Amino acid sequence: MEITRVFDILELYKTTYKKEDVLSAKENKQWRKYSSDDLITKTNSVSYGLMSLGLTEKDKVAIISNNRPEWNFCDYGCQQANLVTVPIFPTISNTDLTFILNHGEVTTIFISDKSIYAKLVAIEKEIPNVKHIISFNPIDGVMSFADFIKLGEQNANPQKLAETKKAILPSNLLTILYTSGTTGTPKGVMITHHNLVSNVTACQGFAPFQSTWKALSFLPLNHVYERMVSTLYLYKGISIYYAEGLETIGDNLKEIKPQIFVSVPRLIERVYEKITATGEKLTGFKRKIFDWSMRIANTYELNNKNSLWYKIQHKIADKLVFSKWREAVGGNLVCIASGGAALNPKLERIFLCANIVCLQGYGLTETCVVVSVNRYGEDNIRIGTCGPVISGVDVKIAEEDGEILVKGPNLMMGYYKNPEATAEVMDSEGWFHTGDVGTFIEGRFLKITDRKKKFLKQALGNTLLL
Repeated sequence: MEITRVFDILELYKTTYKKEDVLSAKENKQWRKYSSDDLITKTNSVSYGLMSLGLTEKDKVAIISNNRPEWNFCDYGCQQANLVTVPIFPTISNTDLTFILNHGEVTTIFISDKSIYAKLVAIEKEIPNVKHIISFNPIDGVMSFADFIKLGEQNANPQKLAETKKAILPSNLLTILYTSGTTGTPKGVMITHHNLVSNVTACQGFAPFQSTWKALSFLPLNHVYERMVSTLYLYKGISIYYAEGLETIGDNLKEIKPQIFVSVPRLIERVYEKITATGEKLTGFKRKIFDWSMRIANTYELNNKNSLWYKIQHKIADKLVFSKWREAVGGNLVCIASGGAALNPKLERIFLCANIVCLQGYGLTETCVVVSVNRYGEDNIRIGTCGPVISGVDVKIAEEDGEILVKGPNLMMGYYKNPEATAEVMDSEGWFHTGDVGTFIEGRFLKITDRKKKFLKQALGNTLLL
């Protein structure tokens, strides 16, 4: 079926993707799995609950939480009720939290736990627009998510919900994503249903996705990167398992044996450091084999360009060494999408040699998110680049300074209540000025070479190397 609004994806779970583990997370050290039916019924209950509280399309709903299934229930529940979400980092400062809640005109907040509630209590007098707080974890004196779901069930109104959903257009505002900002106050990037859907459908072929796959999720869902990829997972019927935390990623990989996850380069570097640290502890013949395999990895070439003798050696190294690397990340991994900053080409080459495929791309919050990406398929990866531009998106390199300019259906509506900032990055012809400098390798592989503006770039801030 054709998807035009993000919540249309849920229709696929009524017929196409009937499964018992659409979303999963640890509760009391055990995996709690939510089925296709759970996804639909809980999402609908959220929609009913929000409507019963009297919320209308003028209201904005914040989600301040770690990654967990409830995050998705609230996100899609808001979508169906035509309510714009404002996802916020749980670690946000009180100053930025106050600004976003007021600037975003937030009236209702879903939170994860007591730590977030303590922040809200501390700024209570400064956020007069907030009327409702619902907590996923029980907190005395605060409406629990379980009670909120019951409220929705008791006030179910399928006809009203169907009418509301029918009236939502692809061009409707879906979410406001506040960037962390490098200077000044955060800017609210306005993303429509069409922006996100276009990016998801354009990226559905970058790996050989199957509905039998599992994905491990640990980057924050409130960031455009993980949110877009999670939408892609759901669109392709891939089961999402949420890691307990960054410190448990290794254990969770071995538990669920995923086919895919997205990461930032620093975490990939940590995997590499553990591998090399293990190798350095070896002695004798085993150490020689490890060192030899690393030399093999460092000379790996894409597209079958290595010699026959190299291929023979590679096959031996794969059996003795690289296969153990794959087992350490679960044994079923097909690919990693790397983002947040440039991935070291040396690591990219080594992991490709070990058949741990790292696919790097380029994008920004304002482009929701992917502009270009390396991908599966013949001759579609170049080490050290961000891959070919995705279908439907146009990129040109400014002649005067080499800045990357972007135009396409994934481009934001603009910055919320900030036309001046919007005008600074959008020119009269509709090109978005990224602030990044780049070039095309071989005429099709985008490579980032510099920043036009010299300031510190946060790993998951405004600019994102996928």
